[in-house]
This record gives sequence, structure tokens and C-alpha cells, in this order.
Amino acid sequence: MAIEDKKISYRMYFVAVMFFIMAVFILIKLNNIQWVEGNYYRKLGKERTVKNFPIPANKGNVYSADGSLLATSIPEYTIYFDAVAPTPELFKENVQGLSDSLSVMFGKSSGHYQAKLQKARANKSRYVFIAKKLSYTEQMRLKTFPMFNKGANKGGLIIEQKIVREHPIGLVAKRTIGYERSNEDGKGLEYAFRDYLNGKNGHRMMQKIAKNQWKPISDINEKDPQDGYDIISTIDVYIQDIAHHALLKQLEYYSADHGCVVVMETKTGHIKAISNLGRANDGSYYETQNYAITESHEPGSTFKLVDLIAVLDDKKADTSTVYNSNGGEVQYYGRRVRDSHKGGYGKISLARGFEVSSNTVLVQSVYNSYKDNPKQFVDRINSYGLNKPLGLPIKGEGKPVIPQPGTNRWSGVALPWMAFGYGLSVTPLQTLTLYNAVANDGVMIKPIFVSEIKEWNKTIKKFDTQVINPKICSQETLDKVHAVLENVVKKGTGSKLYSKDFSMAGKTGTAQVNYKDKSKLYYASSFVGYFPADEPKYSCIVVVHKPNVAAGYYGADVAGPVFKRIAQKIFTDSPSTNHVKNIDAKVISQEKSYAEYYKKAEKEERVVPNVKGMEGMDAVALLENLGLKVKVIGVGRVKKQSLTSGQAFNKNQTIIIELS
Repeated sequence: MAIEDKKISYRMYFVAVMFFIMAVFILIKLNNIQWVEGNYYRKLGKERTVKNFPIPANKGNVYSADGSLLATSIPEYTIYFDAVAPTPELFKENVQGLSDSLSVMFGKSSGHYQAKLQKARANKSRYVFIAKKLSYTEQMRLKTFPMFNKGANKGGLIIEQKIVREHPIGLVAKRTIGYERSNEDGKGLEYAFRDYLNGKNGHRMMQKIAKNQWKPISDINEKDPQDGYDIISTIDVYIQDIAHHALLKQLEYYSADHGCVVVMETKTGHIKAISNLGRANDGSYYETQNYAITESHEPGSTFKLVDLIAVLDDKKADTSTVYNSNGGEVQYYGRRVRDSHKGGYGKISLARGFEVSSNTVLVQSVYNSYKDNPKQFVDRINSYGLNKPLGLPIKGEGKPVIPQPGTNRWSGVALPWMAFGYGLSVTPLQTLTLYNAVANDGVMIKPIFVSEIKEWNKTIKKFDTQVINPKICSQETLDKVHAVLENVVKKGTGSKLYSKDFSMAGKTGTAQVNYKDKSKLYYASSFVGYFPADEPKYSCIVVVHKPNVAAGYYGADVAGPVFKRIAQKIFTDSPSTNHVKNIDAKVISQEKSYAEYYKKAEKEERVVPNVKGMEGMDAVALLENLGLKVKVIGVGRVKKQSLTSGQAFNKNQTIIIELS
């Protein structure tokens, strides 16, 4: 028995010890939860009931130079229905009225909506799609519908809002205005100036309440959002419209693959219009890529302007220097350079060779001048910045390629090939920048797409004109180049574009693309220049890729008419800024003629005119100008006059006219 009692005692001791150990363990765990893990669980609990929600900032607008709204942000609403939220009585009473209202607003039958709502109710669906892309006024109207007017908790109305970017006057310069995506990708001005446009989001603390709803709570860390700034682009909507439709018309006529046009203000570098159109599978054209900025390709004959400036400015030749076109073909290192005109042009001057775009003349001029020192020619190209991107804020600028002596790209044919625009590549905007420099009295400036950043009427930042090269050549060279470029239009390859009503200057270009693979070869037609020729205000480039050769492919035929249309419309529709100088100056011949007329008028016999049938106002004006005093009876046209027509009268004599 004693042994049995002893065993029981041991068991009790063991149980007591185990309880003690468990108690110690529990105390340790409680202590750990309270002081070690407690902070974590308190933080987790708070995060699940209290959150810091962002308050989105309003994105800034994009405006044109003339104040038109090009891009803005507006709210867009999507509507869902929580079919479980309404009570059975509320649902039964209002489902018909709600269906009727939805039918009127969205066009589908009332039965369609009633079946949809009842099915959702039967399936206990809590997120049934109703409509999307609603405006603010539309979603406000929808809130008044039966059942929906009870709100989210009772009526089951769920409204989701998002901000979308809209273009109020259409997709003007779509690829240049661009966009920004949520994954920090984008294009154009919207992406380039996102730091200004987007503003800074605010934040506020909100607490979770029933049905996953959140309400604001007071918090010292609440911060209001800072709205984005507006950007003022240099685009002129009027010029943009002209450029876009002129390019579109030509692309359609020639069934071309794609093309671009850019209009630049000569003195400022402001891009007033830019259109980039590519052909879709259905044959229509739309803004696909920003070809003017991103597409670097061999320019062809438009690059010959560099040749002309170089040989003239380096005193290698003059405009009167004569070259033999050698039957329209010359060879360098076994490779041929041909003129587009079969048989060549015989012996002609450098100026005339440029006007008719003779490859043989320009290539001979450059090769003979720089074959012993090609670096001198290439250094001039580099000084114009054509060997590197312009450094535009817009993403995706094409990289130019200018072969440099001593590198792998250089060969014996590099120099002659560069002379007629092959073996190198530049973007259309780079080519335009060079021609604009010639128009701008030799000052090469960087193209500008945005003139300023604004907050309401307050200017935050202005973008001034940036000079790339203060003087690309001497004034003597510029004067000669101006004359030659004007003659291209008057009597050269661009003569079809000539108009006596307004002056233009420029250069045609017809380049072969993919010429190394004859199966893929096509033409790129271009025209670049400025207008008016004597006092340039705008420069412009037009490039059209892959026109239908059956319709034509030369630059003057394909691209030239776009240039002319733009110049013509601006000249015709823009108000005249001419003013008369020395308005008070007297012209002797005019003074003499007036004196003779006045003397004759004084001697002329004063007679009463016949005013019967005339409007009363016209008759009064005529008679009073003759010196008569007029008394009027009635309204309308003159029926009778008191003085007979043809009879003499005295000054200030009274005449009565009856109107009816």
C-alpha cells in the first residue's frame, strides 16, 4: 500500500511539474506576444482597418500656340450592380422602373435589362456590369434611376471612376502630343514633360467600415495634391490642319506607304505643324510613328545643299564653275554615279547643276575639292551637328550616321557617295534644321516643340531659342545659296511648283531605298525649303516613302505639291502685315492730276440726277453729296422727286423725295 501511495505521489509531482512548465511556457508566450510580436500584430490590425490612400493630382493640359486645347484629363465612369444589396421588397418594386430607365439611356430593350437584373439577383451576383465610359453628367443621371437612387448600400449601385486623356479637337499631331502609360512608358510631349504635367499626388488616412467601404479620418499627415502644370506647345492648329490634309491627299493619290511633313518658324525654331501618316491594312492613313523625328535614312539630293555651301565657303569653286556631266555618268572605284536625266546635261555651271540636281556635277565638285582632305568636308557636316541627334525632349529620336575618315565606315567611295546623299543617314527634322539655317541668315537653331510651362496665367518656365551654330557660312556664300535655291523653283527641278503670286525656295530629292536588294527597292520623294524666298518666315520639309511608281516618284511631283499647298494656303489665308511707309509723302504726278480734276469739277454745271427707283438711303447720300438739302417722305424706294432730273440747281437748294 505504501508503495502504491508513493507511486501516486510521484505522479502528482510529475503532473504538478508539467503544469508548472506549461504555466512558465504560457507566461513566456504571453510576454512574447505582448512585447515582441505585439507591435507586429498591432501594426497588422491597423493596416487592415486603416490605410493611407493616395489623392490623385489633376494632370495638366496641353495647349496649342493659339490657345486650343490639345489634350486634357476627364473622369470616366464604369457602372456595376450589387444584386444582393437591395431588399426583396425594394428590388421587386423598382426592377421594372430601373430597366425602363436603362433602356432609354442605353438603347437596349427594357426586357433585356430586366432579365439581366433578375438573373443576377437569382445568382446572388455582387458585381454585374451595367455600362462603361460614361461622362460625369451621364453617371449623375444614372444615380437618379429607380433603386440606384438608394445608393450603394441599399440600391446596389457601384461606380468606378478613372481619369482618361482626351483630345478635344481631334488627334492633331497625335504622335507628337503622345501619351504616358502606367508602366512608365510613353511617347511624345506627354511623356517628355510628364514631370510637369503629372503634378504630385496627395494622401489621406482612411478607416475601413462595413462592406469594404472606407471613410476619411482626421490625420496630421494628410497632404493635398499638387495639380500638374499646363504645357504650351508651339503647334499652330490652323497650319497643322493645312499640313495634315495636304500630306494625306498626296499619300492617297500615290498610294504611298508613309510620309511626314514639318513646318518650322524660321526665326524661333518653333514647330508650327508636324504630321506623320502611315498606311493601314485597309488603305487608310493614320498617325503610326513619328517619322519626322525617329526615321533616319539616306536623304538623297536634298543633302546636296551641304555640297554647295562647302565648296563655295571653302573657295573650292564658284557658282559659275563649269563641270562636264560626261554623258550623265561618272565612276569612282568601279562604281557608277548617274544622272536621272539620260545623257546628262553636257557642260554646265555648278549653280545650274544644283538647280537640275545633277549627281555627276555635284559629286565631281565635292570629290575634286576634298579627295586629298576629306576630313575638311566631314568636319563641316559635324559643325552643323548632323553627326549626332538634335537632343530633342521627345523619346525615340533617330540616330544619324555620318561616315568619319579613319573609321570602319570610311572607304574610297564614301566621299563621292555622301555628295549625292547616300552612304549616310539623317532624320527629316535634321535636314529641315539645315535648310532653316540658310533661311535664317545662317543661324542654325534647335527645333522647339514647347514654348513654356504655365500654372494658370503664371509662367513657370520658358524655353528660349537654342543656337546650334551661330553662322554656318559666310554671308557671301549665303547670298549665292539663296539665289540658287530660289532658281530651283523658278527654273530647276521644282519649276512645276513656281507661282508668280508668292515666292518659294528649296530643293527636290528622290532617293532610292533598299537599293542593295532590288526586290525591296523603293523611292523616298522629298522637298525641303522655305517661304517667302526674300523674307523667309517658315521652313518646311515633306518626305513621302514608297509612292506608286506608276503614278510618279520624283520629289517635285510627289512631295513638292504638299509644300506648295502649305505655302499657298498660308499666303492666301493669313492676314497681310504690310504697311505703308511715308504715308504723308506727296507724289508730284498725283498732286498735278488732282488739281486738274478739281479745276474741271468746279466748272462743271450742277444738275439734278434721276434717283427714282433707288433705295431711300442711297438717294439721300447721293443728293447730299451734290450739295442739296433732302427732305424725305415715307420709307422704301424713291417714287417721286420734286426737282426734275437734268435741271440745274443751286447749292443748299431743297429737294423732296417721296418713298414707297
